[in-house]
Amino acid sequence: MSVGSDASQRGEVSQPGEPSLYTVKALLILDSLGQRLLAKYYDSTFPTAAAQAAFEQSIFSKTQRAGGEIACLEGLTVVYRSSVDLFFYVVGGCQENELMLSAVLACLLDALGHLLRKEVEKRWLLDNMEGTFLVVDEIVDRGVILESDPQQVIQRLGLRVPEPAPYGFVLFDYLAGGSEQRDVGDASGRE
Repeated sequence: MSVGSDASQRGEVSQPGEPSLYTVKALLILDSLGQRLLAKYYDSTFPTAAAQAAFEQSIFSKTQRAGGEIACLEGLTVVYRSSVDLFFYVVGGCQENELMLSAVLACLLDALGHLLRKEVEKRWLLDNMEGTFLVVDEIVDRGVILESDPQQVIQRLGLRVPEPAPYGFVLFDYLAGGSEQRDVGDASGRE
């Protein structure tokens, strides 16, 4: 049961400007043609699949060539960014703080960059869609922002990105590993 409906049952009137934890209405990833790759809608602003598809086409057509990163469309605040052949959108209500929505978007892009270990592009995203859903769910749950730090998201999901070792240590580890194998081989040969 939502807070607003609970307040209306008690006879209280909810003010539209009241702060709420439910800040994200939708999170979208579209390709360069405006086709949906991932869409999570967190409230009933767009209740049907047809309404969602119409909104996605509208938002894509208005932002695909725009130079900005923030737009007010259909009474909603939309923060967006493109990466190679993808468009990422975080949608909030008209009263939502753009900086909070931008933090969600930046966290999403950074976490996906770590997940994919490459530039975030359609081909790699489709190959790792299950990880993409996990990242999205770790950042936003039912419209509530859970995390905006990509390092925390990566740590929670166990997405370990190996750091390249310095050149000297790689050679040392190789030589040390080889001598350990020789020692094990000598010990087993003596028994």
